Amino acid sequence: MTGANSIDAAAERETRELYRQLLEPWNKRNARDYALLFAADGNLVGFDGTQVFGQLEIGAHVSEVFSHHQTARYVSIVREVRSLTEGTTILSAVAGMVPPGKDDINPELNAVQSMVAVRRSGAWKIALFQNTPAALHGRPDDAKKLTEELRAALRKEGEKP
Repeated sequence: MTGANSIDAAAERETRELYRQLLEPWNKRNARDYALLFAADGNLVGFDGTQVFGQLEIGAHVSEVFSHHQTARYVSIVREVRSLTEGTTILSAVAGMVPPGKDDINPELNAVQSMVAVRRSGAWKIALFQNTPAALHGRPDDAKKLTEELRAALRKEGEKP
């Protein structure tokens, strides 16, 4: 879905692809490929609030995460992509996580994800990626609805050839 700010189809497609590319190396536990998607001065805000500044530090941080934790795999739904300025877009998504060895979303790990992408020298890079817990305090029906949406996305993902 395109937001209120007009965005050309190519920028929207490339932003969505950059986001897809970001989740892929996470799911494969590849810190190098994950970090290379960020601009040299890109920023990451992790699920626990950890802030990491710069592509090199992002690579080191994610490598450390992978070496000490059996990370879950992301399943996501892009909610919106819109243009902030020429060559700058923002993507909003929700994501669920499937723990290793499991085949279902862990609702406690649902998140809202925001990604700011910039086009530099003809290539799209991530300027900011923020992963915020979707706690939805006091709204159990909304939390359940989100989990069901993510489960449907997981099922759909499983149907792909």
